[in-house]
Amino acid sequence: MTSGGADRADVERRIAEHRWYHTIELAPGLTTPGWFDTRPAVETVRFPDRLDGRRALDVGTFDGFWAFEMERRGAAEVVAIDLLDPRRWDWPYGSDDAVVAEMDTMKAAGTGFDLAASVLESSVKRLELSVYDLDPATIGQFDFAYVGSLLLHLRDPVLALERVRSVVRGEVLLVDAIDPELARVFPRRPVATLDGRGRPWWWRPNPAALAQMATAAGLVVIDGPRRFYMQPGAGQAVTRPTLRSLRTKEGRLAWITARRGDPHAAVLTRVC
Repeated sequence: MTSGGADRADVERRIAEHRWYHTIELAPGLTTPGWFDTRPAVETVRFPDRLDGRRALDVGTFDGFWAFEMERRGAAEVVAIDLLDPRRWDWPYGSDDAVVAEMDTMKAAGTGFDLAASVLESSVKRLELSVYDLDPATIGQFDFAYVGSLLLHLRDPVLALERVRSVVRGEVLLVDAIDPELARVFPRRPVATLDGRGRPWWWRPNPAALAQMATAAGLVVIDGPRRFYMQPGAGQAVTRPTLRSLRTKEGRLAWITARRGDPHAAVLTRVC
């Protein structure tokens, strides 16, 4: 699709028109300006080197970076699920319609995934499906699942992981945002911060709590939690907060994110 000059120019135009969440290299010299650059995280989270012959699931795919990575690493079949309509997300009571509309603009009905899949000539199958509705009777069983940066946005992360467990017969890799202050103060005790104020941000656990969520859902932790910082992409304008902002927890988190990236942790689990 990008071999001809006219085709490439059209793809470049369409890339520029979309607000990307993921940084995806679609072709040499043709990379999407994502909010996050997840490429350095692939090795950090210990993503499988190969998935040959395995059926894989990407939960909360957004622009599809991890789904396409599964395909690139040889998965026999990749299914990616997402909710394209933000009105179906977990919103706290009293959320502003303007915030919902902003999320709708960012999601753009999945056009980023569609464009990336087209350019990559991908066979990934995307389904509009809530993680809460995963059912082996309708979607089948998977050998590997990736759940990335999703639990933060769920009212009931443990229920979500239970539903993931119901459709997996192998490994589940969890990667999500963490609370760095709780990680420092409570390195072993599982605790989490609750947001739930006007936006679909709910739980930000410390690494121990992220692992405990998995255990509570019936998953067995086999590696991690492994802390790292998700790097900002070209689509995220990172500015250093003022010293005054360091008086608030949100300001301190912004300071860490500006200096090192967004604090995350990875937990590799398997189904009992």
